[in-house]
Amino acid sequence: MEDDEWEPPKILLAVDLVILTLRETRLQVLLVKRGIEPYLGAYALPGGFLFDEHEDIEAAARRELSEEAGLADVHLEELGVYGEPGRDPRGRVVSVAYLAIAPSLPEPIAGTDAADACWMSVEDLLSGRVGLAFDHHRIIGDGIERARVKLEHTALATAFCGETFTISDLQQVYEAVWGVRLDPRNFYRKVKGARGFIIPVGSLQRPENGRPARLFKAGPVRVLHPPMARSTSVPPEAQVTREGGVRS
Repeated sequence: MEDDEWEPPKILLAVDLVILTLRETRLQVLLVKRGIEPYLGAYALPGGFLFDEHEDIEAAARRELSEEAGLADVHLEELGVYGEPGRDPRGRVVSVAYLAIAPSLPEPIAGTDAADACWMSVEDLLSGRVGLAFDHHRIIGDGIERARVKLEHTALATAFCGETFTISDLQQVYEAVWGVRLDPRNFYRKVKGARGFIIPVGSLQRPENGRPARLFKAGPVRVLHPPMARSTSVPPEAQVTREGGVRS
């Protein structure tokens, strides 16, 4: 083929957003219900095509997040690029996916081509009980794994606690994101072994029932040394109490 006969392939560029938060101690992801074809009525990640050839990719992601779910001021990081042939029935579409992990996000507001927007438990999604459009199961799975790794290596978990918190509060964050139950004694040792992760505040939380629990606040470090290596679930004979103790 002569050079003057060559034409660039017709490839569309899109963005998808994996927005994760904790709600009622459960890890949840933001989804929209599609109001247009393809996959009319199916749940999907917020996202869409770039407005034109002049729009920055991250700017497109923020625009779609605002238009489809009414959210703004969320820190985004690039998650990956997804471009397998056949992933979109409209043609060859390459999507740049972004990830955000943030506490206390508000209820989303659907807009533009989204019929609805909601938070959904990742437990329901990973179980396969909820079908998704396109290859969004895969993208969400990658986003969840990135979140789990971030909890191993950074102090992100403290952002999901209050200004002061107990070890049990912190453990609930790890259990929700990692999807396992943790042995409280092993968890306590790991937390205390991560230098500068948390700092005691010198007071106690006094529950109506049970023993008082020490209160902590986030420490100065952002990267954990040593990291909080992901653990296996708690032994069946042990039950985690509300105060972080163990009873057989």
